[in-house]
Amino acid sequence: MSWLADPEFWARLLGIVLIDISLAGDNALVIALAVRGLPPRQQLLGRLWGTAGAVGLRVAFIAVVSYLLRIPLLQLLGGLALIWIAIRLVRPGSTEHGKTRAGATLGEAIWIIVVADVTMSLDNVLGVAAAAKGDLVLVVFGIALSLPLVVWGSGLLANLMSRHEWIVWLGGGVLGYVAGEMMTDDPIVQRWLGPAAAVADLWLSIVLGAFVLVLGWWLARAAARHRREPGPA
Repeated sequence: MSWLADPEFWARLLGIVLIDISLAGDNALVIALAVRGLPPRQQLLGRLWGTAGAVGLRVAFIAVVSYLLRIPLLQLLGGLALIWIAIRLVRPGSTEHGKTRAGATLGEAIWIIVVADVTMSLDNVLGVAAAAKGDLVLVVFGIALSLPLVVWGSGLLANLMSRHEWIVWLGGGVLGYVAGEMMTDDPIVQRWLGPAAAVADLWLSIVLGAFVLVLGWWLARAAARHRREPGPA
């Protein structure tokens, strides 16, 4: 237990918690989008199991981070996957009230949460690995401290989304913005872009964020018009 008296341990732990909290808002947003269509009890289960699965994969990623660093275009592919997830989450479903599409089942919601968290956590994983210096116990401890914020925040957002659909479109726009940042942060993409990387990072993020937000609004309007059309006689 000598590590309890080690100032370096506590400094590294604080760094890991701050890194995790910096991603907590995005994580809570994805979780809320994914579970908002489920019954209240299943929403809680989805938030808990989705978060647990995502954390487990994140710890596994940190354990093999040196290998991850050698995978070319990993962040670019992660950004493309996140765009797909954002569009999927703002797409109107086939429910009778025409609500924006979420996970149709508990299993699907958990799957969406895990996949989205993994794609969004690449920068987070690298930062945590650097702060932990190979200490997986410290990694798990730091992530565990940030979990209550993610679970509580996702519950609050899911409740708001059930009453205000514009929050869903805005959330999808945020995911689109994050996806743009991920894609242009990829080292290979930055080498391709050269001096234009900083400008491309800003504009691609804005364009993708606006695209997903407007797409969610447009699809919701189209679904509303379809519901108002009289059925066949």
